[in-house]
Amino acid sequence: MLKTMLASLPRSLAIAALFACSLAHAEDTMPPSRIGVVVTERLMTESKMAKAADAKIQAEFSKRQKANEDAVGKFKAASEKFDADAPKLSDFERTKRARELFEMEKDVQRMQREFQEDLLQRKNEERAAIAQKAYKLIEQIAAQEHLDVVLQETAWSSPRVDITDKILKLLDK
Repeated sequence: MLKTMLASLPRSLAIAALFACSLAHAEDTMPPSRIGVVVTERLMTESKMAKAADAKIQAEFSKRQKANEDAVGKFKAASEKFDADAPKLSDFERTKRARELFEMEKDVQRMQREFQEDLLQRKNEERAAIAQKAYKLIEQIAAQEHLDVVLQETAWSSPRVDITDKILKLLDK
């Protein structure tokens, strides 16, 4: 019966049908795929390595942050003083102090921008080091547990496939 069915089908359709049958049979004999899930944000916030990096960055940037806050305070005080004194000043003095305030504001904004850029760069460097180590540990766990795929940042996953805690424990060693 199979021969007569195959004979009546075009050759390419017959090949496709045979291929589909062999795939269906292969699926019956293959073990199910094993999946793992890692929530990388937890690795970047909860690990000892991440907390140590945050403390290191905080210590490294605290002086600059204080300097920025002082500069902002000085600018606000100068601005308030200018607003209070402006009606009493001559046009020349008012223009001169307005320019000084404008320059001071540009300097404060530049300092804040540079601070934020440097801080972000350092955080990214530390995160990259954590990610590199975590990636090696993910590969190690995947090999040990015979996982076929490890996903990152899923919308939802069962706690049964979440390997984040295992990675955290290894990162903390």
